[in-house]
Amino acid sequence: MNEYTDLAGESNTNLQKRHRDSKIWRTIFYASTAAAIIILAILILSIVNQAFGLVVLKNTVEPEKISSVPLEQLSSQDLIKILKKNLTSNRYKTIDRDMPFTARSQADLVDLVIAEVVKPTVVDSYHLDVSILHRNEIMARAAEKYPNGHVEFHSWLNPEFITRSMSSTPELAGVRTAIFGSLWIILITVLVAFPTGVGAAIYLEEYAASNRINKIIQTNIDNLAGVPSIIYGILGLAIFVRGLGYFTGGGFLGSGETGGRTILSAGLTMALLILPILIINAQEAIRAVPRSLREASYGLGATKWQTIWHHVLPSALPGILTGTILAISRAIGETAPLILVGASSFINRDPSSVFSRFTALPIQIYNWTTRPQDEFRNIAAAAILVLLVLLLSLNAFAILMRNRFTRRIS
Repeated sequence: MNEYTDLAGESNTNLQKRHRDSKIWRTIFYASTAAAIIILAILILSIVNQAFGLVVLKNTVEPEKISSVPLEQLSSQDLIKILKKNLTSNRYKTIDRDMPFTARSQADLVDLVIAEVVKPTVVDSYHLDVSILHRNEIMARAAEKYPNGHVEFHSWLNPEFITRSMSSTPELAGVRTAIFGSLWIILITVLVAFPTGVGAAIYLEEYAASNRINKIIQTNIDNLAGVPSIIYGILGLAIFVRGLGYFTGGGFLGSGETGGRTILSAGLTMALLILPILIINAQEAIRAVPRSLREASYGLGATKWQTIWHHVLPSALPGILTGTILAISRAIGETAPLILVGASSFINRDPSSVFSRFTALPIQIYNWTTRPQDEFRNIAAAAILVLLVLLLSLNAFAILMRNRFTRRIS
């Protein structure tokens, strides 16, 4: 009886200790989750705080002195005449050489007149919190310091910011070229890395024998997933830019001005970067498919490849797509590899093919944050919001595709 009482007491003590430990770890989990949410909220609020606020604008030349009609209502020919009249001959020829005036749209010519002739300049800018809390002080200070200027609430993130190309003037700068560059790079990256990664995972899980060579390959893949991204940039520079520049630069097609520093080189480099992540996640997804499913397929007379194609891969596809989402999230925000393979910090021509020179949103954000003017940091914050929206949109598309395959399997 005493032994039974002692065992019951010890069991009750152990049970209380387990409940106490469970409460402690649950509290730690809730606290860490709350801390992560708070830090994320602070980060987003700090970015939003810089992307909106009051600005003091001052035009170098008032639009009324150039034309009695609003610039938006002028024809392309009239806008070209204004540019020719107000620009120096060298500047006019330089802009025309970069892209002929006759090939530009009316909207592009209006932006060009504003940028080159009107030259609106933000002489002072304020963050959102200061703009809300000290609005009257800002208005009084601007009226005293800049009598010819005017104060307005400015959203650095606006439709014009997304549709304009790059500019050395922050008020006229946009991220259209960078968005196209990022989309081109991600498209090439996925097209190259996804089938290669899934194929390697199938081989390693379904076909590879357990020998020393395959173990070395598996170990190297695991190690490559943790290699710093700049190392992949050096690899891309050596292989795709210098070694294969004749092909990645389009030299074999007769257009090799870029010397290999193209979208194709960037996409292939980023494919190498995410390939180990894709392989490891695909292996885990394939490994999670029950062995009984394979045996049932073999029992019905299916070959090994038929079993993999019709049963293993469809079952593993949701997990594979989850790994792809994580890989894309890493690739779209990388900067160091793109710098090494030749991303331009300033380019105002949209990419037209995989052999075009390029830039990307992370490159543009990095470039703007290094500028001393506050206005460039404001548009960098706006570009970060664009990058977040682009990333979330791509991830949402991938999640929808994954859920669609999951419903089809079930």
